[in-house]
Amino acid sequence: MNDKFQELINSEKPVLLDFYADWCGPCQMMKPILVQVKEKLGEQATIVKIDTEKNQELSTSLGIRSIPTLMIYKKGEQLWRHSGVVDADQLSQIISQHI
Repeated sequence: MNDKFQELINSEKPVLLDFYADWCGPCQMMKPILVQVKEKLGEQATIVKIDTEKNQELSTSLGIRSIPTLMIYKKGEQLWRHSGVVDADQLSQIISQHI
């Protein structure tokens, strides 16, 4: 894993990673959901979209086998992981537990 990624996940506030690909239908469904979550949580959490096509090495090292895959990290530790679409309320609630 590269230094930039390590720096990102070592944040004091929760970081939601969304592993996606442009051709993936369910991944496209996550776009408006992530916008809603960001509006709800504001600066309390960071949301980062990671294109699995452009970041194959990282995706492989994290064992991403299906997309979308969502992960929450805080202080370098993975706190939650889910493959598939999650609705905005549920996702906001999950992130809020780690703020």
